[in-house]
Amino acid sequence: MKTEKFEILEAAWRRRFLPIRTDTQNPVVARMWDFEDGFRDAWHAHEEAQLIYVTRGVARAVTPHGIWTLAPFQAIWMPPGMLHELHAIGDVTARTAYVDADAAPQFKAWTQCRVVQVGQLLDALLVALAVDTDSSETQRTELALPLFMHELARALPALSGRLPLPDDRRLRAVCEQLLLCPENNDTIDVWGARVGASTRTLARLFRDETGLSFGQWRQHLRLVEAVARLAQGAPVATVAAELGYQSPSAFTSMFRKTLGASPQRYLRQRDSL
Repeated sequence: MKTEKFEILEAAWRRRFLPIRTDTQNPVVARMWDFEDGFRDAWHAHEEAQLIYVTRGVARAVTPHGIWTLAPFQAIWMPPGMLHELHAIGDVTARTAYVDADAAPQFKAWTQCRVVQVGQLLDALLVALAVDTDSSETQRTELALPLFMHELARALPALSGRLPLPDDRRLRAVCEQLLLCPENNDTIDVWGARVGASTRTLARLFRDETGLSFGQWRQHLRLVEAVARLAQGAPVATVAAELGYQSPSAFTSMFRKTLGASPQRYLRQRDSL
């Protein structure tokens, strides 16, 4: 049975997060939030599609199918009905837009989560939509809305993307331990012995359930961890050591091969969007 205290807290949470009220006449509702380090927006879903991104700090979006680590000005698109959580890594300033799928036919094909880059114009348009809530700004909203939709539809994908999560019990055990210790360098043979699967079986499961080899999955985990830590200001040498690389140069080489730029240049490119 719910206690009175719980009912009060739940009511406050619902007033803050749930009433969205999009429709064909008002297809986008935009909001801006500040979250403290460690904040967790627990499992929930919306009837609307949702765009979420941060301008300060790092956010981690979790669904039953994968984990996305969002550095500043990387946004995730959640299709309608997608169950998800949001975690704040460091103090976070976030922006979000709820989009009525029926009123936005250009996004009908966006049926899966996707990560995109948010440029200065798209960010400014969302801020304008979030701020202009009174009737005196109706004309400006009517002008900003189609341009916001246009810019969102043409937003470039973000390369760091998704870390897929498997369903197989043995594979899930391996991935959970690596999520806790991404610096772990144990071989797939060692992991197979721990979870009771042959090396061949574990390798096949990684391919079948994540689309990646064991080595690729672990490297991708380290990459998304690296982007998060670098965005928080950690030095490259520190990140390299924490993620199990023998030297900063080995880490930088992996980063450049995967994302097409050194860590410092990648962050500058993102900041100039």
